[in-house]
Amino acid sequence: MSNDANTTRAVTSSPREFHFTAADFERVRKLIYDRAGIALAPIKQDMVYSRLARRLRAHGYTTFSEYLAHLERGDEQEWETFTNSLTTNLTSFFREAHHFPILAQQMMKSKDRPFRIWCSAASTGEEPYTLAITACEAFKTLDPPVTIFASDIDTNVLATAGRGVYPEERIEKLDPERLRKFFLKGAGAQEGYVRIRPELQKLVTFTRVNLLDARWPLQGPFDALFCRNVMIYFDKPTQYEILKKFKPLLREEGRLYAGHSESFLHAADLFRSLGRTVYERADSKR
Repeated sequence: MSNDANTTRAVTSSPREFHFTAADFERVRKLIYDRAGIALAPIKQDMVYSRLARRLRAHGYTTFSEYLAHLERGDEQEWETFTNSLTTNLTSFFREAHHFPILAQQMMKSKDRPFRIWCSAASTGEEPYTLAITACEAFKTLDPPVTIFASDIDTNVLATAGRGVYPEERIEKLDPERLRKFFLKGAGAQEGYVRIRPELQKLVTFTRVNLLDARWPLQGPFDALFCRNVMIYFDKPTQYEILKKFKPLLREEGRLYAGHSESFLHAADLFRSLGRTVYERADSKR
């Protein structure tokens, strides 16, 4: 039996509400790769089905083939929803905490001018607001000379980030002093929720960016660029192309912060490691 036949059996072996074949799955893989650079692994079949099934219900389709044909006819609003459905957004405040003391030290070396950061995978906002907290603590003020641009491909999570309201369990591991200084109970947030202080929200500008777009609505130079736990969804050639576009946006002494499971050895001509998933431009003369 061919591999395709085996895959078809794997995809359709259990009863499902909608007809979903191996060819449909491969079609989804190509569409999301072409649109967002995301390389879906073969084991993501069930995830794709569960996340897109709701879109078939919304449009009244009975097969994935019908839905994908609708998508390919050029419904831009549905393209956005399709992309949002297949992106994964895992984040938390002070995730991979070792980066933030390094960032604070970097900030304090740039007191002669505003410090600019691009957080390129903002998700629901925990990371950019962590950057804002780090800036406030480094400069000992709620009005530090720091500007944070935060982007994501998913418009739904950006809307959440812009509101800056979180369930209390999302902050329960934070230091009590940080909670007191940087979060508000009440202030428009319902019971069981907290709101980021407005001073922090003013430090962050949220915008949608697809890292695969030919042009990004951002201009450098940046002192720090956070792209953590994003590259794992791209293949190596796509990673390289994104890193090639990152490089001229960073100051020569700038820093690129990556996720704990990411390595850019394949782009050694662009960036060199400083250890602990922090990189500098390969042409830096530090």
